[in-house]
Amino acid sequence: MQGVSQAKPVVQPKRRMWIVMAGMLLLALVVGIWIWRAQGATPNTKGKKAVSEQVVSAVVAQTDVSVRLTAKGTVSALQSVEVRPQISATIKAVHIKEGQFVRRGDHLFTLDTRTEAANLSKAEAQLVKDRADLTNAERNFERQRELFRQKFISQAALDTAQNQVDGLRGQLAVNQAAVETSRVARSFGEITAPIDGRTGAIPIYPGSLVQPNGAALVSITQIDPINVSFTLPEAELAALQQVFAKGEIPVSATLESTGQEATKGKLIFVDNAVDTASGTIRLKAEFQNADNRLWPGMFVTVSLAPRTLANALTVPVQAVQTGPEKKFLYVIGKDNKVASVPVNVRLIQDGLAIIEGVTPGARVVVEGAQNLKPGSVVTEAKAGAAEAGKKQKKKADQTDAPSKRAPEQ
Repeated sequence: MQGVSQAKPVVQPKRRMWIVMAGMLLLALVVGIWIWRAQGATPNTKGKKAVSEQVVSAVVAQTDVSVRLTAKGTVSALQSVEVRPQISATIKAVHIKEGQFVRRGDHLFTLDTRTEAANLSKAEAQLVKDRADLTNAERNFERQRELFRQKFISQAALDTAQNQVDGLRGQLAVNQAAVETSRVARSFGEITAPIDGRTGAIPIYPGSLVQPNGAALVSITQIDPINVSFTLPEAELAALQQVFAKGEIPVSATLESTGQEATKGKLIFVDNAVDTASGTIRLKAEFQNADNRLWPGMFVTVSLAPRTLANALTVPVQAVQTGPEKKFLYVIGKDNKVASVPVNVRLIQDGLAIIEGVTPGARVVVEGAQNLKPGSVVTEAKAGAAEAGKKQKKKADQTDAPSKRAPEQ
């Protein structure tokens, strides 16, 4: 019994020492983990506060903006005429050349009208004879009337003389019309230009037989002034009609193949119906074309500004960002932190976006928005420096690309 009581005091201190050591190790482990986490989180937080993104910004401007509509148009002649003969005859002379500019009334062709001249002479001679017969009948009627008053002839004899005079008067009128017809037919021998314009190809020559139902002698197309036909969406119809009713709408036409300045004109026609297939309205503009810059059949770019947006807010179009739901801008606050502001884009024109939803004078991010999120801190950088940085980064990526490529087998 004494041996057992002596062994117990030796075992208990060892167990207590192990328990104390285990507790100290656990406490040290917890403290170490907490210190490691604290040290790992502190540098990241400080790094985020210290980093700022370089951006290029612009100020939201407020100004009146002329809404310019642009469309593709086709040049068409104001009028085009095919000259045809009115009688069957041979060509006596051709007074013009192909591609010549002519004025209204200029001689184009002379036809052989000897037959028409002979018919005119015959009709005029018949007219002289009818006048002589009528004069003789009128003198005879006067004699018959005197005899009737003296009761030497009957009423029937007087009526016969009257009918003869009336018949000859009618015949005289018929022959006068025949003379006019022959005179008109003879006038068809001289063919003149009905409009101002440029002549086309001439398929006939002196001595060629021409007929009214045959091919045209020449076509004349009016070049100055000239029209341009184009279409616009039906959504612009209401504004166009309002402005068109008040006055002229200036229109400009530009040739895409040349570097010449735009030709100025005016809107002259708005169609009376909308094309249901395309949802567009057909329009025409008239242009002075003394220098023959525009030619029928050409394609041109037409632009016009029928309305103006007063006090519109504008920003560079690059500043508008597209989100999952709608478009927005990164607006820079006083503390150089950006905030996402949703906007409504009314129009994009000439590199500017006309927007709604921000205040005039606000500073927005134009370049560098791809690295931002709401709350990011930004610093201003020049547009040229930012562009140079992009090019340098792109060049570096192209240089590093071969080293990342897998070795060929």
